[in-house]
Formats: sequence, structure tokens, C-alpha cells
Amino acid sequence: MSKAVVHPQDRKGLRLKIYSRYALVILSEGAVCAVSAAKAVTATLSRKSLVVSYFIGAALFNGIASAAEINRPDLPPPAQVERALDEHLLVLNANSGLKMEQANQRKWNSGNYEFNLRAGTAQRNISNTGQHLKEWDVALERPLRLFNKVGIDENIGATGVAHAEYALGDARHEASRTLLKLWFNWQREQSQSTLWQHQITILQQQSQMVETRVRAGDAPKLELNQALAASAQTGVSWHQAQMRAQLAKTELMRQFPAVQLPDSFTITAPQAIEQDFSYWKSRMLDDNHELGMAQAQNHLQQLLAQRSRADQVPDPTVGIRHANEMGGNEKVTGVYISVPLSFGQRSAMAENLAQQAAMTADQAAFVQRRLENDSYATHLQAVKTYETWQQAHAAATAIRSNAELVAKAYRLGESSLSDSLTAQRFALESSLSESIAQLDANEARYRLLLDAHQLWVFDEAPAK
Repeated sequence: MSKAVVHPQDRKGLRLKIYSRYALVILSEGAVCAVSAAKAVTATLSRKSLVVSYFIGAALFNGIASAAEINRPDLPPPAQVERALDEHLLVLNANSGLKMEQANQRKWNSGNYEFNLRAGTAQRNISNTGQHLKEWDVALERPLRLFNKVGIDENIGATGVAHAEYALGDARHEASRTLLKLWFNWQREQSQSTLWQHQITILQQQSQMVETRVRAGDAPKLELNQALAASAQTGVSWHQAQMRAQLAKTELMRQFPAVQLPDSFTITAPQAIEQDFSYWKSRMLDDNHELGMAQAQNHLQQLLAQRSRADQVPDPTVGIRHANEMGGNEKVTGVYISVPLSFGQRSAMAENLAQQAAMTADQAAFVQRRLENDSYATHLQAVKTYETWQQAHAAATAIRSNAELVAKAYRLGESSLSDSLTAQRFALESSLSESIAQLDANEARYRLLLDAHQLWVFDEAPAK
């Protein structure tokens, strides 16, 4: 694939991306680098040089870190996005699921067995002597997990928590995708409404010019009717565009009330996708939440199957018993053990869980193949929408230039009103197509960055 030409605006975006990557590296390894640098500088520089180097390094670090936090003008502010994701229903449910799994982990670690207190009383009647002797006994018992089962249970609890953490990350990622989609839907409809409104202004000015020429006798009244009809028809389309923009805004605010929509926004120029597919594929599949969920679920089922196989050897119950018999003349204290005897149920349950583990392994492999296909589609869409925007931009520029020439020719009396209105209609249609193509290219590129975990770092599940 040929490498696209980098325009000045693209170079600016490229520099910001490079600075952002450097900042992420420095932020992740800042502590280690700071200690190492301090030792090296202290050994080689004087106290005065050390102070100067400190301020220079701090200024450089702050500058790079600030570059990583630069707000993209065509996206919501990062602080609003983070709050909107935290308040989304998917994320709230995933947070509750994580807390539930943490409670389950404590349950797996402690086990299901508890101490059992048994007590009883009886009366012994001796027929020969006619004695009535009271007797009682008490016992304290508890099933004991075998040692190998304790380790398996701890792994099951930890794997359940890992699965919930992946689920939380996936929920934040899906919420981010939804926010990105609704945000660009609103931008598309709003930009369409703005272009229709701009077209109304142009046609109203043209109608005024035609009315002036009709009064002066330089144009027939038919041209005035044509100009007014074109302006009225454009007004209908504008009102329809306003309605669609309002609906898109309402849907966005309903799902993400923390995002404050600006009164006006700027559509930035799309940037070319420079790296090849293998680079983006590795970024999208590394630490993928959905794939991590499938693999964690498979691991969990394997552990449950392993636990069921280990449970084919039943856990013994150990107890201590004290009895008071013969009216207190005999006191008995002892220890006992009991073991349940199974006749096929435990082996059948182990086989059941083994088959479930095989099913989840197949599901994990299927998820990985699907994600590979999705990564290819996401990358291809980002590349092709950029190329489409380039073509739409070139076509719209030429058509708008032609419309200006036809309008100028009409003002000079060298062209008809029908030619001018037709040229204006073509210019509007090309501008609408260019605007959609531009926003599609930006959305596709941001979707690629989002799936590659390079857009919003807080779409990840927080470390627990």
C-alpha cells in the first residue's frame, strides 16, 4: 500500500501522536527513570548543574505530558468522557459484577464447609431395676477440604475476579464505542443542518437580487418565482435536518448526560492511517477485553472441571463427641470420621463440566477469529473512508468553484437563473457528501484508535 502524502495539518497531528506516545512511555516508567537519572546525574554533575538539569528535565517532562493530554477539538473533553463512561449503565452493572465476584472469591477461599454442632438427649429405662436414667451427648464436627482442592478453589476465585475485570473493561470499551457513534451521529446531522441553513442564506440573497432585476425590468417574474420556490424547498430540507439533529442530540444526552454539547463545533481534517494492518491488528488484539473474557471463562470452566474431578474423592467429615450415659455413671469422649460414598453421581458431574470446558474453549477460539476479522474491517474502513473523503473534497471544491462562476455569470447577465440554481444545487449536494465523508473518515480513524487502546486510556478497566 502506498504511503499517503502528509499535509501540514497532518504533520501537526502526527507530531502530537508522537509526543503522546513518548508521554505514555515516560508516565509508565517515570519512577524508574527518575531514580536512575538522579543517580547518574549526581555522580557526574555538580550541585549547580544538577539543579539546572532538574528544572530543564521537569519542563521537558511537563511539556510532553501536556501534549499527551491535548484535547481533540472534534471530540468531547476527556474529563467529560471519563465521567460519562463511569455513569453509563453498562459500566455500573460491570462494577457491581466485579464486586460480586470479589465476594465470591472470598467464599471460594474460605470454602463452603462450616462447623456443625450436634446435641441430643435420651432416657434409658432398665426393666429389671426399674431405673430411669437420663443421658445426653454433644458433638462438634466439620467437613475438611483436601489439600489439593484448596488450591483449586483459590484459583477459581481469582479467575472469576479476572473475568469480571475483563467484563468491566469490555463494558467501558463498549460504552466508549457507543459514545463515539452517537457523538458523530450528532455531528453529522448538525453539520447537515448548518449546510442547509447556509444554502437558504445564499438563495435568499439570490432571490433579493432577482427581485431587484424584476423591478428594473431586466428579468421576467418567472425567475423570481423560481428563486422563491428554490428557497422555500431548501427551507423544508433545513427543518427536516434540524429535526434529525435534535433527535441525535436527545439520544446522545439520554445515554451520556455528562457530555455537554457545544453550541458550535469544528470539523477537523481527517488524517491518513500510516501504519499497516499487522501493526493495528496486534494493537487491537493485545489485551482485548472480549477475548480476555472468553479466555478467562474457558480457564474458569477448566478449573471447575478439575475441581469436579478432584471431588470424586469425597471430603471427610471429622468430629469430636462427648456423651453422658447411665445417668452420669459412664462418660464417653471420642473422635469420629465419616466419608460419603458415591455411586456414579460425582463422575457424571465431572464429565459434564469437562464437556462445558471444551465448549468454552471452542467459543474462545471463535471469538479470536471473529475479532481478527473485525480488526481487518475496522482498519479497512479507516483507510477507505479517508480515500473517499479525499475524492469527495476534490469534487466538492471543483463543483463549488463552478457554482461561483455560474452565479457570477448570472449577475453579469451572461447566464440564466436555471443554470445558477442547478449549479447551486450541485454545490450543496457535493458539500453535503463532503461533510459526511469527512465525518465518516474521522469517526473511522477514532474507532481504530479506540479499538487499539490509543484514544481514551480510561476506557480500560481500572486495576483492582
